Amino acid sequence: MAEPLLRAIDLVKAFGGLMATDHLSLDVGEGEVHALIGPNGAGKTTIVGQLVGELRPDSGRIEFAGEDLGALSPPARLLRGLARTFQISQLLLDDTAADNVALAVQARAGHSFRFWRDARADPRLRDEARRHLVDVGLGAVADRRAADLSHGQHKQLELAVALASRPRLLLLDEPMAGLGPTETQAMIGLLAGLKGRVTMLLIEHDMEAVFALADLVTVLASGRLIASGPPARIRDDPLVRDAYLGDGDA
Repeated sequence: MAEPLLRAIDLVKAFGGLMATDHLSLDVGEGEVHALIGPNGAGKTTIVGQLVGELRPDSGRIEFAGEDLGALSPPARLLRGLARTFQISQLLLDDTAADNVALAVQARAGHSFRFWRDARADPRLRDEARRHLVDVGLGAVADRRAADLSHGQHKQLELAVALASRPRLLLLDEPMAGLGPTETQAMIGLLAGLKGRVTMLLIEHDMEAVFALADLVTVLASGRLIASGPPARIRDDPLVRDAYLGDGDA
Protein backbone atom coordinates (compact mmCIF):
# COMPACT_ATOMS: atom_id res chain seq x y z
CA MET A 1 0.00 0.00 0.00
CA ALA A 2 1.11 3.57 -0.70
CA GLU A 3 2.36 5.64 2.20
CA PRO A 4 -0.20 8.16 3.54
CA LEU A 5 0.21 11.72 2.33
CA LEU A 6 -0.24 13.01 5.90
CA ARG A 7 0.65 11.16 9.08
CA ALA A 8 0.10 12.38 12.63
CA ILE A 9 1.94 10.00 14.93
CA ASP A 10 1.19 9.82 18.67
CA LEU A 11 0.50 13.55 19.03
CA VAL A 12 0.20 14.97 22.55
CA LYS A 13 -0.78 18.56 23.34
CA ALA A 14 -1.79 19.83 26.78
CA PHE A 15 -2.80 23.26 28.03
CA GLY A 16 -2.13 23.22 31.75
CA GLY A 17 -4.14 20.31 33.10
CA LEU A 18 -6.25 19.95 29.94
CA MET A 19 -5.16 17.19 27.58
CA ALA A 20 -6.32 18.63 24.25
CA THR A 21 -4.63 15.96 22.10
CA ASP A 22 -4.19 12.60 23.80
CA HIS A 23 -1.74 10.35 21.92
CA LEU A 24 -3.54 10.78 18.62
CA SER A 25 -2.42 9.03 15.43
CA LEU A 26 -4.08 9.79 12.11
CA ASP A 27 -3.32 8.90 8.48
CA VAL A 28 -4.73 10.72 5.44
CA GLY A 29 -4.23 8.93 2.14
CA GLU A 30 -3.45 10.66 -1.14
CA GLY A 31 -6.67 11.65 -2.94
CA GLU A 32 -9.09 10.82 -0.11
CA VAL A 33 -11.50 12.98 1.85
CA HIS A 34 -10.97 12.21 5.53
CA ALA A 35 -13.46 13.77 7.96
CA LEU A 36 -12.59 14.58 11.56
CA ILE A 37 -15.65 14.93 13.80
CA GLY A 38 -16.48 15.27 17.46
CA PRO A 39 -18.32 17.61 19.84
CA ASN A 40 -17.12 21.08 20.74
CA GLY A 41 -14.05 20.68 22.93
CA ALA A 42 -13.06 17.37 21.37
CA GLY A 43 -9.75 18.85 20.21
CA LYS A 44 -10.32 19.16 16.47
CA THR A 45 -9.09 22.74 16.10
CA THR A 46 -6.06 22.00 18.29
CA ILE A 47 -5.10 19.19 15.94
CA VAL A 48 -5.45 21.46 12.91
CA GLY A 49 -3.25 24.05 14.63
CA GLN A 50 -0.55 21.43 15.09
CA LEU A 51 -0.81 20.19 11.51
CA VAL A 52 -0.37 23.67 10.00
CA GLY A 53 2.37 24.66 12.45
CA GLU A 54 0.52 27.24 14.55
CA LEU A 55 0.88 25.01 17.62
CA ARG A 56 3.83 22.79 18.49
CA PRO A 57 2.97 19.32 19.84
CA ASP A 58 4.35 18.47 23.26
CA SER A 59 5.37 15.14 21.76
CA GLY A 60 4.73 13.08 18.63
CA ARG A 61 5.49 13.69 14.99
CA ILE A 62 3.78 15.02 11.87
CA GLU A 63 4.89 13.85 8.43
CA PHE A 64 3.76 15.19 5.07
CA ALA A 65 4.77 13.38 1.88
CA GLY A 66 7.34 11.52 3.96
CA GLU A 67 8.92 14.68 5.42
CA ASP A 68 8.97 15.45 9.14
CA LEU A 69 7.30 18.87 9.49
CA GLY A 70 8.41 19.49 13.07
CA ALA A 71 10.86 22.31 12.30
CA LEU A 72 8.81 24.00 9.56
CA SER A 73 6.87 27.26 10.00
CA PRO A 74 3.27 27.68 8.74
CA PRO A 75 4.43 29.49 5.55
CA ALA A 76 6.95 26.72 4.85
CA ARG A 77 4.22 24.10 5.28
CA LEU A 78 1.99 26.05 2.91
CA LEU A 79 4.74 26.02 0.30
CA ARG A 80 5.00 22.24 0.77
CA GLY A 81 1.33 22.00 -0.24
CA LEU A 82 -0.53 22.06 3.09
CA ALA A 83 -3.28 24.72 2.86
CA ARG A 84 -6.09 25.64 5.24
CA THR A 85 -9.48 27.33 5.24
CA PHE A 86 -10.74 28.84 8.47
CA GLN A 87 -13.87 28.37 10.56
CA ILE A 88 -13.95 32.19 10.79
CA SER A 89 -13.07 33.80 7.48
CA GLN A 90 -9.65 35.44 7.16
CA LEU A 91 -10.12 37.73 4.17
CA LEU A 92 -9.02 41.23 3.15
CA LEU A 93 -12.48 42.75 3.28
CA ASP A 94 -11.58 46.10 1.71
CA ASP A 95 -10.06 44.41 -1.34
CA THR A 96 -11.87 42.74 -4.19
CA ALA A 97 -12.41 39.02 -4.50
CA ALA A 98 -9.84 38.94 -7.31
CA ASP A 99 -7.33 40.85 -5.16
CA ASN A 100 -7.68 38.32 -2.34
CA VAL A 101 -6.99 35.39 -4.64
CA ALA A 102 -4.22 37.16 -6.60
CA LEU A 103 -2.41 37.81 -3.31
CA ALA A 104 -2.51 34.08 -2.59
CA VAL A 105 -1.12 33.35 -6.06
CA GLN A 106 1.67 35.85 -5.40
CA ALA A 107 2.44 34.31 -2.00
CA ARG A 108 2.70 30.85 -3.55
CA ALA A 109 5.39 32.20 -5.87
CA GLY A 110 7.31 33.45 -2.82
CA HIS A 111 7.13 37.15 -3.65
CA SER A 112 7.18 39.77 -0.92
CA PHE A 113 3.89 41.47 -0.09
CA ARG A 114 5.78 44.79 -0.42
CA PHE A 115 5.18 44.57 -4.16
CA TRP A 116 1.44 44.07 -3.85
CA ARG A 117 0.61 47.36 -5.55
CA ASP A 118 2.55 46.24 -8.63
CA ALA A 119 1.00 42.78 -8.40
CA ARG A 120 -2.50 44.21 -8.73
CA ALA A 121 -1.63 45.10 -12.32
CA ASP A 122 0.16 41.81 -13.14
CA PRO A 123 -2.05 40.06 -15.72
CA ARG A 124 -0.62 36.64 -14.86
CA LEU A 125 -1.73 36.94 -11.26
CA ARG A 126 -5.08 38.42 -12.22
CA ASP A 127 -5.84 35.77 -14.84
CA GLU A 128 -5.04 32.88 -12.52
CA ALA A 129 -7.04 34.49 -9.71
CA ARG A 130 -10.08 34.78 -11.96
CA ARG A 131 -9.78 31.13 -12.99
CA HIS A 132 -9.90 30.07 -9.33
CA LEU A 133 -12.91 32.32 -8.75
CA VAL A 134 -14.72 30.72 -11.69
CA ASP A 135 -13.93 27.28 -10.24
CA VAL A 136 -15.76 28.14 -6.99
CA GLY A 137 -18.67 29.92 -8.66
CA LEU A 138 -17.57 33.51 -8.03
CA GLY A 139 -16.49 34.55 -11.51
CA ALA A 140 -19.30 37.12 -11.75
CA VAL A 141 -18.24 38.93 -8.55
CA ALA A 142 -14.47 39.00 -9.10
CA ASP A 143 -14.35 42.80 -8.95
CA ARG A 144 -16.60 43.24 -5.93
CA ARG A 145 -15.15 44.05 -2.50
CA ALA A 146 -15.03 41.05 -0.20
CA ALA A 147 -16.93 43.12 2.38
CA ASP A 148 -19.89 43.32 -0.01
CA LEU A 149 -20.17 39.55 -0.49
CA SER A 150 -22.52 37.28 1.46
CA HIS A 151 -21.33 34.90 4.18
CA GLY A 152 -21.69 31.99 1.78
CA GLN A 153 -19.65 33.83 -0.85
CA HIS A 154 -16.97 34.48 1.79
CA LYS A 155 -16.70 30.72 2.26
CA GLN A 156 -16.39 30.24 -1.50
CA LEU A 157 -13.78 32.99 -1.71
CA GLU A 158 -11.76 31.47 1.09
CA LEU A 159 -11.80 28.18 -0.79
CA ALA A 160 -10.54 29.97 -3.91
CA VAL A 161 -7.74 31.57 -1.86
CA ALA A 162 -6.72 28.14 -0.56
CA LEU A 163 -6.82 26.58 -4.03
CA ALA A 164 -4.59 29.38 -5.34
CA SER A 165 -1.74 27.89 -3.30
CA ARG A 166 -2.13 24.70 -5.38
CA PRO A 167 -2.34 22.48 -2.28
CA ARG A 168 -1.68 18.77 -2.17
CA LEU A 169 -3.79 18.64 1.01
CA LEU A 170 -6.57 21.03 1.95
CA LEU A 171 -7.51 21.38 5.64
CA LEU A 172 -11.14 22.49 5.74
CA ASP A 173 -12.08 23.87 9.16
CA GLU A 174 -15.90 23.80 9.28
CA PRO A 175 -16.60 25.05 5.74
CA MET A 176 -20.38 24.74 6.34
CA ALA A 177 -20.36 26.93 9.48
CA GLY A 178 -23.08 29.58 9.28
CA LEU A 179 -24.39 28.48 5.89
CA GLY A 180 -28.09 28.03 5.13
CA PRO A 181 -29.45 24.86 3.52
CA THR A 182 -29.05 26.11 -0.06
CA GLU A 183 -25.52 27.41 0.55
CA THR A 184 -24.58 24.16 2.30
CA GLN A 185 -25.67 22.12 -0.70
CA ALA A 186 -23.71 24.42 -2.98
CA MET A 187 -20.56 24.02 -0.85
CA ILE A 188 -20.98 20.24 -0.75
CA GLY A 189 -21.18 20.32 -4.55
CA LEU A 190 -18.02 22.42 -4.81
CA LEU A 191 -16.06 20.12 -2.52
CA ALA A 192 -17.39 17.02 -4.26
CA GLY A 193 -16.05 18.49 -7.50
CA LEU A 194 -12.57 18.68 -5.93
CA LYS A 195 -12.50 14.99 -5.01
CA GLY A 196 -9.70 13.30 -6.87
CA ARG A 197 -8.00 16.65 -7.55
CA VAL A 198 -6.88 17.47 -4.02
CA THR A 199 -6.67 15.49 -0.78
CA MET A 200 -8.90 16.90 1.97
CA LEU A 201 -9.06 16.72 5.75
CA LEU A 202 -12.57 17.92 6.63
CA ILE A 203 -13.41 19.18 10.13
CA GLU A 204 -17.15 19.58 10.18
CA HIS A 205 -20.25 19.51 12.39
CA ASP A 206 -22.73 19.04 9.54
CA MET A 207 -23.27 15.30 9.33
CA GLU A 208 -25.03 15.50 5.99
CA ALA A 209 -21.88 17.05 4.53
CA VAL A 210 -19.60 14.55 6.26
CA PHE A 211 -21.47 11.49 5.01
CA ALA A 212 -21.86 12.97 1.52
CA LEU A 213 -18.15 13.73 1.09
CA ALA A 214 -15.97 11.57 3.31
CA ASP A 215 -14.20 8.37 2.34
CA LEU A 216 -13.13 7.85 5.95
CA VAL A 217 -14.36 9.37 9.22
CA THR A 218 -12.40 9.71 12.47
CA VAL A 219 -14.27 10.53 15.67
CA LEU A 220 -12.67 12.36 18.61
CA ALA A 221 -13.69 12.79 22.23
CA SER A 222 -11.62 14.71 24.77
CA GLY A 223 -8.63 14.68 22.46
CA ARG A 224 -8.73 10.91 21.95
CA LEU A 225 -9.64 8.87 18.90
CA ILE A 226 -12.67 6.70 19.72
CA ALA A 227 -13.58 5.39 16.25
CA SER A 228 -12.32 5.53 12.67
CA GLY A 229 -13.56 3.92 9.48
CA PRO A 230 -15.83 4.26 6.45
CA PRO A 231 -18.90 6.52 6.89
CA ALA A 232 -21.39 3.62 6.97
CA ARG A 233 -19.50 1.91 9.79
CA ILE A 234 -19.20 5.14 11.78
CA ARG A 235 -22.89 5.88 11.27
CA ASP A 236 -23.78 2.47 12.71
CA ASP A 237 -21.24 2.46 15.57
CA PRO A 238 -23.31 2.36 18.80
CA LEU A 239 -20.80 4.42 20.78
CA VAL A 240 -20.65 7.12 18.12
CA ARG A 241 -24.41 7.17 17.64
CA ASP A 242 -25.09 7.44 21.36
CA ALA A 243 -22.45 10.09 21.95
CA TYR A 244 -22.65 12.30 18.87
CA LEU A 245 -25.12 11.32 16.19
CA GLY A 246 -28.29 10.83 18.15
CA ASP A 247 -29.45 14.38 17.48
CA GLY A 248 -27.83 14.66 14.06
CA ASP A 249 -24.92 16.77 15.30
CA ALA A 250 -21.31 15.96 16.08
